[in-house]
Amino acid sequence: MVTARARDEGQAFPIYVVAVTGLLFAAFAFVVVGMAGATRSDAQGAADAAALAAAQEARDNAFEGMNPLTLTQGDWERILRGDRLVAVGACAKADTFAAMNDATATCEPNIPEFTVSVTTIGTVGDSVIPGSEAIHGRAEATAVIESRCSLKPGATPTPTPTPSSTPPPGGGDAGTPPSVEFRCKGGVALTFDPTKPGSLTQLARKLFSVRLTD
Repeated sequence: MVTARARDEGQAFPIYVVAVTGLLFAAFAFVVVGMAGATRSDAQGAADAAALAAAQEARDNAFEGMNPLTLTQGDWERILRGDRLVAVGACAKADTFAAMNDATATCEPNIPEFTVSVTTIGTVGDSVIPGSEAIHGRAEATAVIESRCSLKPGATPTPTPTPSSTPPPGGGDAGTPPSVEFRCKGGVALTFDPTKPGSLTQLARKLFSVRLTD
């Protein structure tokens, strides 16, 4: 009986070892899956940040090279439609933000959208799964610039000569364009005086929003 029992225990030991080894491998594999998920999450975060940075850069420079005093109603309508937006410097900003998140980026501008694909510099790392040390996180994100405002009906931001004895609309000398009035989302009214433009970047941020697409 003792001999038979010892023989049974001896036969069961290899099975036990195999079972424990399998459980350990499964546990390590589960950890690797978690590491891969974290790497992928890092990549998505980098892609989101880079795409938003590119779109925000284009939005903030919406009035680059323009003189508000010379803009007509047609010019303002084109600006609000996004026809005057340019991608200059936007993809460089995407590269910068990707690098800040330890990733490299490929930027595709298609005004008013910017699509950015990123690859993490880091990898999943060494693990029980062969090749994991060469797996990088990859993700893509698209950000879009959207107009928040339209010209208020009846607004005529066009230089209108007036007699010197009569103050022109909006103040200033004859030929000075009147203030430009906008109607924005949420029923917000916005008035812009071309003679006192202030920060055109801040104006652009009021006129346009930037968001990630689904």
